[in-house]
Amino acid sequence: MKVERRIVPVSELRVKHGEGETRKATIEGYAAVAGKWSEDLGGFKERIKPGAFAAALKVSDARALFNHDSNIVLGRQSAGTLRLSEDKNGLFMEVDPPDTQLVRDMVLTPIERGDITQQSFGFTVEEDEWTENRETGEATRTITRFREIFDVSPVTFPAYPDTDVALRSLGEWRSKFPEPKPADATVEAEEEQVAVPMHKVKANHRRRLNEIKQKQITTKE
Repeated sequence: MKVERRIVPVSELRVKHGEGETRKATIEGYAAVAGKWSEDLGGFKERIKPGAFAAALKVSDARALFNHDSNIVLGRQSAGTLRLSEDKNGLFMEVDPPDTQLVRDMVLTPIERGDITQQSFGFTVEEDEWTENRETGEATRTITRFREIFDVSPVTFPAYPDTDVALRSLGEWRSKFPEPKPADATVEAEEEQVAVPMHKVKANHRRRLNEIKQKQITTKE
């Protein structure tokens, strides 16, 4: 199943420094927010139901990356350097990044300065619910259960979300509820059904009259 990704603008993204000589740094913040509608994602809006992460957190081994770059790994669940938990607000992350000059310059300092304020997370969905207003065409998706969380990532620029998987899910949902025929189309279909037999009746009537006339001529002769 293809991984979906979403950008999350969160003001809570921050760097927390520990005490002591090492002053070990931790990146904290929400990787996903629950209960809030997204902006238009290209034909639909989306929200996460509280509790949707519970099952995925039991089976995932997510990585914390920077700008989704697999060459810049900030932490990993199985290593204990990435900790993910769910509360009423969404998916909260704590990352113990490598203590390197590269990470300090490229990741920690921009977050502390407020240059980087957004996150993105990669996931697959186990269950979702769709609704659609047939008059306006507005569709909404509620993710009720995630299958797996693949990565969480502070990002410099918000990339347009890849919604192919979601739109395919919407198409499958729509196929279960075919569009009703317009009222005028139904009337035209009924008129067409009536017109066909009437045409046949008239043709049969003319043919019968011709047969009667032909018999009359034959009888006179």
